[in-house]
Amino acid sequence: MRHSLQERDAVEDRGMSEAVALTRRLVALDTAGHGENEAVAVLAPLLGDAGFDVRTVEHAPGRGGLVAEWAIDRDVPPLCLSGHLDTVPLGARPWRHDPHAGEADGDRLYGRGTSDMKGGVAAIVTAATRLTSGRARRAGIRIVLTAAEETGCDGARAAVPLLRGRPGGPLMITEPTGNSVAYGHKGALWLKGHAAGVTAHGSMPSLGVNAVVRLAHAAVRLDGHTFPDAPHLVMGAPTLNVATFHGGLNTNSVPDRAEMTLDVRTVTGQRHDVVAEELAACAGPYVEWEPLVDVPAVWTDPDGEWAASVAAAVQAITGVPQGEPRAMTFFTDAAVLAPALGSVPTVICGPGEPDQAHVTDEWCSMRRIAESVAIVEQICRSWCEL
Repeated sequence: MRHSLQERDAVEDRGMSEAVALTRRLVALDTAGHGENEAVAVLAPLLGDAGFDVRTVEHAPGRGGLVAEWAIDRDVPPLCLSGHLDTVPLGARPWRHDPHAGEADGDRLYGRGTSDMKGGVAAIVTAATRLTSGRARRAGIRIVLTAAEETGCDGARAAVPLLRGRPGGPLMITEPTGNSVAYGHKGALWLKGHAAGVTAHGSMPSLGVNAVVRLAHAAVRLDGHTFPDAPHLVMGAPTLNVATFHGGLNTNSVPDRAEMTLDVRTVTGQRHDVVAEELAACAGPYVEWEPLVDVPAVWTDPDGEWAASVAAAVQAITGVPQGEPRAMTFFTDAAVLAPALGSVPTVICGPGEPDQAHVTDEWCSMRRIAESVAIVEQICRSWCEL
């Protein structure tokens, strides 16, 4: 059925209005490491009223997510759409725009989480609730909205028991990509290392063993470490960042403990247990290590049938050629969900701007939010035969 230009504009404006309004409702909620249940309380009724079977799941008090399913009894496994409800803290720098007001300035909607990733969540829910008036002839839809993604995908892990052993179709994560398709992301291995020493009076350092110096030597060695693994064709090379360093209690004592953290971003093919052993050997015998976050890299063949169809739909809707395949440097819940669903094809495509994630005065284009609604709707219609 053909639509006039005016009709298409009216549909797009309606999608923008609904999705932007929902984004504002979500941005008004402070979910920086807590309180995701408040977002669930907004979203669950919208999905339930649209005909989704909604189940909620908590991994800690007040920190919940949901799994919503519609028409999943078809012969083909359901398409899965996912996003996270938590954000990072505001930071120390003052904001020019109220971080929880959802203020608009031109095409920009300001607020914590607009790009990362409440705009993407709003696009999923807006599109999904508009689809259930039709009949899915081929497959249904599964929506997984999570807590605590920012600190290691704990909410996604809590949802896994609701998914494991049940057929799963492809997975789309609406993390910020500026509505271009990414076919995966790097993995993350965060490690905490500590060195022990022997305390002594600061005027007699020869009587002690300085833990700060021990750990500092290890930090310098690690900073210059080169991974032997070949770079991924799209993801590039793995990276290592010495992220934090703390040691000592007072100036006039030899410190007997020091601690640092590492942020390692891995590529497909790297085993994290092997990487951890490699870094421990590089750091030397005086450092003990423990993992903080361990999520693998994710990669999907861009030439696969479903991934290629997503790219074609995105290009048709945005009018922007997709160009060479890309992957994101940040991790997503796909690291947990894709294996739980059966190592399914996965793409990342959402309305937020990647360079706006975690920054002061974060913003998202309202036009991109409307595009994202259209993208999600088209991908669902194609997979489900709506």
